[in-house]
Amino acid sequence: MIKTRLFVAAATSLAVLASPTGAFALNVNEEYQPQEEFELVPWIPIEIFGIDMSINKAVVYVVIAALLACVTLIYVGHRMKLTPGRLQAAVEMYYGLIESITKGNLSGAMIIRWFPFLATIFLFIWYSNMIGYIPLPTNTLEPVTIFGVEVPSLALYAATANISVPLVLTLVVVISYHFEGVRAKGPIKYLKGWIPAGVSGPAAVPIFFIEVISQFVRIVSLSVRLFANILAGHLLILFMGGGLVVLLNLALIGSLILGLVTGTLAVAFFIFEVGLVATLQAFIFTILAAIYLGGAVAEEH
Repeated sequence: MIKTRLFVAAATSLAVLASPTGAFALNVNEEYQPQEEFELVPWIPIEIFGIDMSINKAVVYVVIAALLACVTLIYVGHRMKLTPGRLQAAVEMYYGLIESITKGNLSGAMIIRWFPFLATIFLFIWYSNMIGYIPLPTNTLEPVTIFGVEVPSLALYAATANISVPLVLTLVVVISYHFEGVRAKGPIKYLKGWIPAGVSGPAAVPIFFIEVISQFVRIVSLSVRLFANILAGHLLILFMGGGLVVLLNLALIGSLILGLVTGTLAVAFFIFEVGLVATLQAFIFTILAAIYLGGAVAEEH
């Protein structure tokens, strides 16, 4: 909310600089709440032992991303050819990328054991990010009527823009590398490995607790990095694509001019997010997962 108000204040200042003829008459639309675009309205209410397990658009997007990841690999896996087509060539490039990430951070049996996991998590996050930039009928708060039937309006949404999804993925990674560390060294030796070589005596105690804090910081940084980047990108596209014009409730000419400027910026943000951010965030999450897995079993880390 604070960021939204600051954004509105900045935009209001720009509008006030315009001509006083009334073309840019400003009347902030208090009814429009951009954050409602990310509200999770239960489509199929489900409650089990007091826990909300309702089906909403976030659940649907997660299922779509998982199905796309499975279908892509199964489809290509059953149609491998000596002369690859475009889809097989793209999957082979993806395979090479994950192979370089895995071999660059893991060794021995760890490569074979964790390659499928890293390949899956990259593809799942990438699909989750990419379908978030495809307008789908998921906005149940503002339905449209088609041939007398109310249907949800088109909207942009990404499951990774909900903190719960990146957080669950992060917890899977954290539990996995702790499991591997204990499995390879035993619990005592694994915990001793959190203290850098050469540190002993009383100094080892605060160093150990600093490392404990850093383990929790990893959970925050790994999940929030993915969540914040995708959410920020969607908010920018939402504001620039028309949300700002609606929010400021300008007069006709002011709306047209501001809409032209912000619409151009919206297209630029959209291309930037799809072309770079969606893939980059999947890559960063995957390579950090590989680094943490490799560091857990390394003799010195």
